[in-house]
Amino acid sequence: MHPTPAQPYDGTHDREIESLAEFDEVVSTRGTLAHFRVQAVDLTDRTDVLLAVDTAGAVFLGCPMDPAAATKARTGGALVFPPIPGLSFDPYRAFVYTPDELYASLDEGYASTPDALTYRWFQQTKADGDIFASMLRAIHDDAVSDALDELLAGSPVVGVMGGHAMARGTDAYAGAARLGRELARSGLTVATGGGPGAMEAANLGAYAAPFPDAMLPEALGLLAEAPTFTPSVTDWASAAFEVRTRWPGGGTSVGIPTWFYGHEPPNPFAAHLAKYFSNATREDGLLARCTAGVVFLPGAAGTVQEIFDSVTPNYYESRGEPTPMVLVNRAHWTERLPAWPLLRKLAGGRSMEDRIALVDRIEEAPEALKRLGG
Repeated sequence: MHPTPAQPYDGTHDREIESLAEFDEVVSTRGTLAHFRVQAVDLTDRTDVLLAVDTAGAVFLGCPMDPAAATKARTGGALVFPPIPGLSFDPYRAFVYTPDELYASLDEGYASTPDALTYRWFQQTKADGDIFASMLRAIHDDAVSDALDELLAGSPVVGVMGGHAMARGTDAYAGAARLGRELARSGLTVATGGGPGAMEAANLGAYAAPFPDAMLPEALGLLAEAPTFTPSVTDWASAAFEVRTRWPGGGTSVGIPTWFYGHEPPNPFAAHLAKYFSNATREDGLLARCTAGVVFLPGAAGTVQEIFDSVTPNYYESRGEPTPMVLVNRAHWTERLPAWPLLRKLAGGRSMEDRIALVDRIEEAPEALKRLGG
């Protein structure tokens, strides 16, 4: 049941308007915008409505509107945060990104895309120490977190973590893609760090899930022609969009990248990209949302960090029941980067002890995850 318009805003989602269709429905059925939050909705064609409707206690976040409508809303008791001109991103956005959105204008080269332009803005404003820019980044990241929560509500999410250096055309990349496909086919929502390498491979696998098995080897062959994002992000991303064009309508998954590592472009196989400025916010949010467990493929410093970022809430049970953790490749995690022995030491005698596993082959990961309760 919706609260009556006279009630103050109580933080529930029935007070948020995130599309023009929702705006029209609220005005039609409720006859008021009092205490509603209208987020990044273009209202330039709704001037007559805004001049007539009650806006007491409403908040308009980055909504383009006629100046007369904005004045009426303010005098009627609303807070109006206007759009910020000249930005390559919307700090008040209501939804996570799509690959098409971040890679718009890719045909002119990656440097022309909103993704690259936003990274350049980030670098410049960090160097300037501009407090206004810091505020915009914080608002943006909070809006992305809100959108991600809404997107994933009720979904069993499994994380696949691994290094960006895993090249297309390798056996490891193909194995990570098959892992993502199997996890998606089992009904789980695959979430990754949203970048290249192992992350892209897992998102590709989820994309391939609805297609016959023969699709994935063909796609892997096409991608192998641009094995890494260096020296050309344009060629690397274009190969991915070629796969998407040849096999449209693939399965959905989530990527959670960051402009903090701006040299790593987001991969186009994650249908939903929750891209952040703050890497700390991104890391914590990614792992916290992996309710069905996390699979850690071989990686370097970033993946090691993710392992122990995941360990901490499991160790202290700060998020309730520990989530399963599966490390893949015994030699990597016991010899090259011996995270597994330390993980076992930490887990000893605690409830998380029965929620961790080390497997040799990537093909063993889904069964291990299931066995641990994921």
